[in-house]
Amino acid sequence: MGAAHPNEIRIEPGVAEAVSRLTVMPQRRYGIWVGTALALLVAFLIIRAFASNPAFAWPTVVSYLLHPSVMRGLGNTLMLTAVIMILAIVVGTVIAIMRVSPSPVLRAFAGLYVWFFRGVPALIQLIFWFNLSLLVREVSLTIPFVGTLFSVRTNDFMTPFFSAVVALSLCEAGYMAEIIRAGIKSVPSGQAEAASALGMPYRMILKRITLPQAMRFVLPPTGNEAINLLKMTSLVTFIAVDDLFYSAQSIYARTFETIPLLIVVAFWYLAVVSIMSVGQHFLERHFGRSDTRRDAVTMRFLRNIISLRGISR
Repeated sequence: MGAAHPNEIRIEPGVAEAVSRLTVMPQRRYGIWVGTALALLVAFLIIRAFASNPAFAWPTVVSYLLHPSVMRGLGNTLMLTAVIMILAIVVGTVIAIMRVSPSPVLRAFAGLYVWFFRGVPALIQLIFWFNLSLLVREVSLTIPFVGTLFSVRTNDFMTPFFSAVVALSLCEAGYMAEIIRAGIKSVPSGQAEAASALGMPYRMILKRITLPQAMRFVLPPTGNEAINLLKMTSLVTFIAVDDLFYSAQSIYARTFETIPLLIVVAFWYLAVVSIMSVGQHFLERHFGRSDTRRDAVTMRFLRNIISLRGISR
């Protein structure tokens, strides 16, 4: 017999037979069993309380689910959410680009914007814009040697709905700016540096290299912000915007059916949030950070550089 290899594992005689006779026992997870039992018990007690308590008035809840006032308020809530989110993404993108700009003035301005609109509570901003006419009674445009082109009273255009759009858009843009800036910073800087070395303008670097790749980092928190914004629109009730919550308030102020109407509002918020969560899930899968996705992004970057060099020639 030759010498044993130094890395060879030697098994003493009889050890393999002894190991084969061992009984494999499954790991006992008592903590998981106890936690599961407690969760089922709590769920049962909650369901029984909701089902057996007559104060919930489930027939009344069902009768108000599709009430015209509730449907109108739901439509206004969805419209507010969509308009505010679109404006917040546009303004937030501009502020985020300013935050990563080489100009110290632009960086300082963007930093002050984020500091102010994230620091002041949304409700205070909402009430401030609603009462803007106390500071500015009219808005006019006057050109020297030409005269006043137009003049309009502030109360004529700062309606409750428009005040809500302006206030919440500016507030949400502060959060979106930080999300987009973080996404831009997550893109490897070497790609932008290589493109800059080849003479690609800063605007084109953002458009063709940085922002497309930042999407996969930006999208998940943006979906969460949209869901938070949907719920935050309930603040517009304080300035009498006819949203979902305000519509329910108008009904139970007359009928005193407070609990059933609040359940109706909660149901519709949960329904819309669930739909938005499903959409967010599929968008995240589409923009997911898989290996295939990264390879596709890299190839697109290389094609951009090659096409740029072809144009420069």
